[in-house]
Amino acid sequence: MIYTPRERVLAAMNLQKPDRVPLMCQFSIGAMMQQLKPSPAEFWYDGEVFARGLVELRERFNFDGILVSLHGHSPDWKKDVLEIRDLEAGRQEVVFRDRTELHSWSDLPMVYQLEKRVPADISEINPEKDIPSVIDYIPVSAGLYFKIDQEHKFDIFSYLSEITGGKYSVHGEITSPFDYLLDLLGYEQGLISLIMDPDKCKVILEKFAAGIGDLAEEMCGCDIDAIKISSPFAGMGFISPEHYEEFVLPYERAIISRIRAKGKHVYIHTCGHIDDRLELMRDSGASGLECLDPAPVGNVDLKNAFERIGKSMFIKGNIDSVYSLLYADDAKAESDVLNIIETGRRGDGFILSTACSIAPMVTKERILMLSRLVSRAGIYLP
Repeated sequence: MIYTPRERVLAAMNLQKPDRVPLMCQFSIGAMMQQLKPSPAEFWYDGEVFARGLVELRERFNFDGILVSLHGHSPDWKKDVLEIRDLEAGRQEVVFRDRTELHSWSDLPMVYQLEKRVPADISEINPEKDIPSVIDYIPVSAGLYFKIDQEHKFDIFSYLSEITGGKYSVHGEITSPFDYLLDLLGYEQGLISLIMDPDKCKVILEKFAAGIGDLAEEMCGCDIDAIKISSPFAGMGFISPEHYEEFVLPYERAIISRIRAKGKHVYIHTCGHIDDRLELMRDSGASGLECLDPAPVGNVDLKNAFERIGKSMFIKGNIDSVYSLLYADDAKAESDVLNIIETGRRGDGFILSTACSIAPMVTKERILMLSRLVSRAGIYLP
């Protein structure tokens, strides 16, 4: 039986084996920029331009699915722009009243605020008044926010469904309450506050979890198969397993249960070293787990991960985007990917992917290699 790309990904997320291992990598913004060379500001702010770029990348590299990392684009985004300055090729300055943004083909936009945002002091926060009930922004990176237009929160999913005909597995993305907490307090003070004022942190996390859960539930009404929870700061480089169980797991579990109740899959994305908390992540109730970075970026052995959690979660990973795709020679790059495909084929639910996002400077030839190898070595025997 030959599966459609969407059926292939759905089978893997249901812990089944389709005709071959599905392939679905997530692109960093920098990787998208390097491959497409669009107008940087327009690609970031215009939902239709962004959607067409996602589809073009899927077509170019023969992926089975599309991850929508940004949603809620405003069709009137230019109304607040004072000026767009074209610099040298691939660089633009976008001037707003309160900030200037530098957009480029290199990576995420850089933001220069006229008034520097000062992280909140936890002692001064009133969770009922200061934590929004409606989540209207994505904390993309330190100082970088993507505003969610409340009138156009999910337009991109409708547009993708229209132009792809539902042939590919489309996944949405939300951000963990833990990330919102760290963004609110600042990373250093946020981590200190877990120790100095844990009860207040939990009240804040609960409020964020309620708002993010509302957003996720509404997203489930779109033509998508899964939602990814971006939770990059929950690895052992930041917090202990005990703090993970106390400050991350309950709040992600609350959101996950709401998504699963709507009949959609949900998976957790946590970068880096997570070997010491795989079972805790399984206990969240998530359908799957993404990244599982191998050494040296992380410390997860794929075979061991399948033995520990592979009967209850699909696994999406775990190609090292830096040391296998970017820096390795051709022989090592191909050998690394083939070993991962072989290990993944033995599991119940596996999607071949880079562990974290495709690094910005990975060449098109290296990305094309993935579909060539998975088509050759990822076939499931009847």
